[in-house]
Amino acid sequence: MEIKWKKNTALFLTGQALSLFGTMVVQYAILWHITLKSQSGSMMTVFTLIGFLPMFFISPFAGVWADRFNRKNIINIADGSIAFFSLIVAVLLIVGIDSYVILLLCAFVRSLGQGVQMPAVGAFIPQIVPEKHLTRINGFQSSIQSTVTLISPMLSGALMTFAPLQALFFLDVVTAIIGISIVFFFVKIPSRGTPPDDASKQNKGRYLYDLKQGINYIRKNGYVSRMILLSAIFMFLFAPAAFLTPLQVVRDFGQDIWRLPAIEITFSIGMMAGGILIGIWGGFKNRIYTMTLSCLMCGVLAVGLGIAPWFWLYLLIMGLLGVSMPLYNAPSMVLLQTTVEPAFMGRVISVFTMVSSTMMPLGMMVFGPFADMVSIDLLLIVTGLLVTLLAVPMVASKTLRDAGVRHLQNNED
Repeated sequence: MEIKWKKNTALFLTGQALSLFGTMVVQYAILWHITLKSQSGSMMTVFTLIGFLPMFFISPFAGVWADRFNRKNIINIADGSIAFFSLIVAVLLIVGIDSYVILLLCAFVRSLGQGVQMPAVGAFIPQIVPEKHLTRINGFQSSIQSTVTLISPMLSGALMTFAPLQALFFLDVVTAIIGISIVFFFVKIPSRGTPPDDASKQNKGRYLYDLKQGINYIRKNGYVSRMILLSAIFMFLFAPAAFLTPLQVVRDFGQDIWRLPAIEITFSIGMMAGGILIGIWGGFKNRIYTMTLSCLMCGVLAVGLGIAPWFWLYLLIMGLLGVSMPLYNAPSMVLLQTTVEPAFMGRVISVFTMVSSTMMPLGMMVFGPFADMVSIDLLLIVTGLLVTLLAVPMVASKTLRDAGVRHLQNNED
């Protein structure tokens, strides 16, 4: 008998939300602890690199694992590894060992775990969700993640005012245990969603071979390579809006501390609203048109950030920018989940995730130095206009439009 997918999906998303919540609380706690203790920009740079590079390097291999092995088990093992290391750090803190090395190593392990987990989650969702509901579920997942992102820094800051750092690590362990238990015991994998037993599984040691096969698959499928390329450009150009807005607010509107969390909270609320919107609406029938709409919105709103004369208007634009992001992220993931062959799903999603997460830091390497030479307002206007122009090749590409049409036809069959 077919498993009731709604209950199954709700349990999976609940388990992931709990695990993510504990992870984010500790992530902010580590960041702020190092910031307050070291007051060093160099240490913050080291922390940022350690939190990013392991994910970048492990993602291609994680994609291979997601295509070979039980994805539910991979997700739980990644969650469990992060929680186990949190437990070790908590014990070390209790006995008085408070070292940068330990905290940085913890950030390293977390980055590895997330790099393994993300491709597995992206490839697992199509196993438990019917194809025609994938956009809505990805939208709801985006909304849940935004909610966690909104709540976790506030709770982390509150807990750090009266509880020792190790208490937050124990919170991570508890939420991970509950989340893993929900996914392990209650989330069922339908027979239709079982990963294929393809030829690559017969060569379990040939990781480089499998990586090459995945890259060749991307190259041969024009809609996948085009979408990854356009997404990479989009993320690169979006870097100023993502990273330079706090500095812009300080320069343009004053150094009042409350303004910085205000823009973060407003953006997160917008992301929540955007996730709910795409979850209820589902987007246009051709997913490419929804992504094109998001490009236009992001570009125009980035320009708006560069010309807003009043802070209340700036916050409104920031909230709308948050709304626009799930309109791109959810359909782009669904397009992969519904058109990529199951045997290559993990590898393709891992490359997509790796490219998307890489381009913003690369963008900062370019736009960050420019922010000390020209106004951030001008950077936002220029990059916003370029993001708007990205809508042209996106909607003009027959290959991408056809991929959206095939998805529509599959849903109607």
